[in-house]
Amino acid sequence: MKKVQGAKKVTYEIDFIDKETALELVKRYHYSNTLPRLNKHFVGFKLDGELVGMVTLGWGTRPLHTIQKLFPTLETKDYFEIGRMVMIEEMERNSESQMLSQLVKFLKVNFPELKVLFTWSDGMLGKVGYVYQASNFEYAGFYETDTYMKDGKKLHPRQTKAIFSKGKDDKRLTARPTLQQMNEYGIKHVKGKQFKYVYFLCPKNEAKELRKNATVPITRDYPKEKDLRWRVKDEHGKWHVSEMPFYETDLDQNNVETFIKGVSA
Repeated sequence: MKKVQGAKKVTYEIDFIDKETALELVKRYHYSNTLPRLNKHFVGFKLDGELVGMVTLGWGTRPLHTIQKLFPTLETKDYFEIGRMVMIEEMERNSESQMLSQLVKFLKVNFPELKVLFTWSDGMLGKVGYVYQASNFEYAGFYETDTYMKDGKKLHPRQTKAIFSKGKDDKRLTARPTLQQMNEYGIKHVKGKQFKYVYFLCPKNEAKELRKNATVPITRDYPKEKDLRWRVKDEHGKWHVSEMPFYETDLDQNNVETFIKGVSA
């Protein structure tokens, strides 16, 4: 496929695709190499019959908590969260903002009951959400999150139990590595920002009311690279400001056993 120039307006053919096709695209073009857990729909974007982009729609691990943290009156049924957004390399960067714009129109036609489209931008990986800013999403603040890194692989705290559990009788929801284990296995504990963005799909008067009653300011005062921050725990357990940690990909849940062998070697 020839390179699509950035200034060119494109109109995508949009339709649902299957999970296997979506996962293949993610593994080829998305830095995380994985799909979210709670997927509802996989939406494909084609040009001349060729699949050039994809967006997953669903929710994070705590669907109701996520939306009510921003809009207390909303429920899970009122929104979708963008889990993954992928565009093939031949497309110019602003093709993603065009894809998002056309996704919004697609959602309004196919899911008229939805009120909000929600998404994150992973500041942990140096992303402040420029594509969402260019697509007229509104900024809904950030929160500091933490994760673990080993040799460029990101290990979410939800995954650590499979590695550091005390056995089948361990009833804890998570089992994080101790400082001794982190030092022994070369695991870094990192903190960074997650930026939140929303796009209102509901009528303007309803969106105005949601903004008014939101728990945080909903604005277009967007974050920039200067707003990124990282902290890393040292071998003594103290936190220090740091540069962005080296990152290669997310740890696929299917590869946890391989990871376990790596820390056990």
